[in-house]
Amino acid sequence: MLLDFFYTLRSAKLPVSVKEYLTLLEALKKGVVGPNSAPSETDTFNEAYSSGYKIDDFYYLSRTTLVKDEKHYDKFDRAFAAYFKGVEMIADFTKEIPLEWLRKNLELNLNPEELAKIQKMGWDELMETLKKRFEEQKERHEGGSKWIGTGGTSPFGAYGQNPQGIRIGQDKGRNKSAVKVWDQRAYKDYDDTQELGTRNIKVALRRLRKFAREGHEDELDLDETISRTAANAGYLDIKMRPERHNNVKVLLLMDVGGTMDEHIARVEELFSATKTEFKHLEFYYFHNCVYDFMWKNNRRRFAEKFNTWDILRKYNKDYKLIFVGDATMSPYEILQPGGSVEYNNEEAGAEWLQRLISTFPKFAWINPEPQGVWQYRQSISVIQQIMQQKMYPLTLKGLEEAMRHLTK
Repeated sequence: MLLDFFYTLRSAKLPVSVKEYLTLLEALKKGVVGPNSAPSETDTFNEAYSSGYKIDDFYYLSRTTLVKDEKHYDKFDRAFAAYFKGVEMIADFTKEIPLEWLRKNLELNLNPEELAKIQKMGWDELMETLKKRFEEQKERHEGGSKWIGTGGTSPFGAYGQNPQGIRIGQDKGRNKSAVKVWDQRAYKDYDDTQELGTRNIKVALRRLRKFAREGHEDELDLDETISRTAANAGYLDIKMRPERHNNVKVLLLMDVGGTMDEHIARVEELFSATKTEFKHLEFYYFHNCVYDFMWKNNRRRFAEKFNTWDILRKYNKDYKLIFVGDATMSPYEILQPGGSVEYNNEEAGAEWLQRLISTFPKFAWINPEPQGVWQYRQSISVIQQIMQQKMYPLTLKGLEEAMRHLTK
């Protein structure tokens, strides 16, 4: 089993060596996790896990011994999940089936006529009604159009249908219409080592180039050497010069989580190409819209926040500002103080976006959503207006147009 697991990790392009694999086997034999009699590399699924092993224990041990850089955690998680999917449920028949799983209704799907009958609430009415429901409701509720629960058409709860509501206790969005989310969610960093599906993305980014020679003189200047040698009556006069680098500075702000999960692969390709092409690159993450703080590591986004005011002061106006996001959210998240789905922001997102584009005159927004649906998303229209129509699709043509604009 473990030998196949090792080859699965190698197939996922993780830099796992035989020495690290042997370290994992040694740790299992020493009983670092699980029972004293560890499974061997030839054990089957049932043989390994019927002896009392827990998949979570093995996950943390294998990640510790096999992965030496946290930037590979995302690849490891995906390879681990693909290989061990269902192992714990197959082997452990003593666990009770979760009550929530049994009680969860089928996700409600309504036809257009039924959806048209559901009335939207305004922002103030929505928040005031939620407060009243918390005070009045005493028990779990399923279905219906009033209480906080699952299914139904209430604007509060999970797995139902409402054109504008507050999502509570649902693992992910379905209709992209929630104006607030009552959960603390964790996101993963974009993988900057992602192999590009096409090198044309790099070619498009190369339009944004401004070469300069700076630093130590460690490159032979052949033309100047010949000229100076000739002027010196044939005596060799070697001339050196600094290496030529792309001197463009880029500030990259990337939307992560929520509806952006649908675009992870393409954004990772863009992120990989950007890190390769630009020597002077600074990047930060935000969710849906920029507010008073951003972050550089999604696992520590609440512990290591970067004040947006500090970012505005830190970088000069010669930085090219590039947003990457689908701009798909409730318009309240852009225009309303307290509109963020995750916390009560004191100032509207539109205020922060305006400050950013005023500080960095050269800016563009790259949108991974298909351009054909932009006209049907109110939030995209709002962002386009704030960005002065400088929004481009995440296509080769769109990237070329964005780079051409930034070089003007």
